[in-house]
Amino acid sequence: MKSDFSAIATGRDAPLFQPDIDSKKAAIERVVAGARVLVIGGAGSIGSSTIVELVAFRPAALHIIDQNENELAELIRSLRSTPTPVDIADLRSLPLDYGSAAFRAFVREEGPYDLVMNFAAIKHVRSEKDGYSTLQMFDTNIVKQAKLVDLLRNVGFSGRYFSVSTDKAANPTSLMGASKRVMEHVMFDQGLAGDLRCTVTSARFANVAFSNGSLLQSFENRLKKGQPIAAPEDTRRYFVSLKESGQLCLLAATTAPHRHIVVPKLDPETCLVEMQLIAERFLHASGYQPAPYTDEAAACAAVEREKHAKRWPLLLTKLTTSGEKPFEEFVAKGETLVDLGYQTIAAVQYLPLAGAGVMQAMLARMAEIFTQTELGPISKEQLKDLIAMAEPSFLQSHKETGLNLDQRV
Repeated sequence: MKSDFSAIATGRDAPLFQPDIDSKKAAIERVVAGARVLVIGGAGSIGSSTIVELVAFRPAALHIIDQNENELAELIRSLRSTPTPVDIADLRSLPLDYGSAAFRAFVREEGPYDLVMNFAAIKHVRSEKDGYSTLQMFDTNIVKQAKLVDLLRNVGFSGRYFSVSTDKAANPTSLMGASKRVMEHVMFDQGLAGDLRCTVTSARFANVAFSNGSLLQSFENRLKKGQPIAAPEDTRRYFVSLKESGQLCLLAATTAPHRHIVVPKLDPETCLVEMQLIAERFLHASGYQPAPYTDEAAACAAVEREKHAKRWPLLLTKLTTSGEKPFEEFVAKGETLVDLGYQTIAAVQYLPLAGAGVMQAMLARMAEIFTQTELGPISKEQLKDLIAMAEPSFLQSHKETGLNLDQRV
């Protein structure tokens, strides 16, 4: 059974959002109980955690879409194996690409839905290592999002639509964060989504502690494989547990007002935690004293020697990779934080783009670049210029260093 080290990162033993889940139970039930629900990207860490929270409110139909068929199978097995069996008459999982013709045909055939939740994303700063990986990120996070909005419009969807964002979308410095900021524009911009007859919401939140692919999960993996663990110096992050990520998304998807982005109420003075400190706590909890190293080769060579002394190599790295920033935030410059009357969450009211037709022009230019890749290489600078059509400040906030996370442990 997977160990739960979440408290090491969050500093909490009880779920942060439980008070609002309890107080908003009736409101959540009005949306979910007896409803037809479509979850896209539902096999990932956040999507599956949200599904676990959602099934307790008894939807009539739950259709889960994800390209990772292995994780889809595991999710269904897990749901079917709980002490309280899942009581959903129509529970299905499908290994579909949400930008595909097969997905569009499925939605037209199986709809209408009452609630649509989208968790599909390329979500790692690591993925901006080159133009091709970044272009795939844009396709997943932006282009397919626009196609989904168009599909929902065409089928007359009138329920609630939620798509998850990230704290990295606030004043983005990475292409990943910028792509999720543009995704927010796709969801809320009047030119693209203005004639959707549904409630549209999103959420920005902290890193999910020990989620699939995260640096914290790598601590567990490296320990099992007898390898050093690594953490960046002078880098602070907000964290939520897997359960908290699901609760936050459920609250945002079912109770937040239209065109609002939900954020957690986390105090930067107490909740922004240094990554190095979390790595040290993890090693202590695993029975080892941290042995700090700054040289990768030396750290890798020292594992067995340090292990015998009940120590473990902790490789400390400088924050010099492209797109990384020393701390995270939830509210961007110019945005307004709205108190929704919740104990643990607030919201950002969507800040519209200055000019009309910006998103249509960006998507048209993006389509041209996708065609261009069939003829020749694509550069990250071209893609930065593309983002700048909607987020001009990104040209200054993104710093290209020539280094990426694939060049580190």
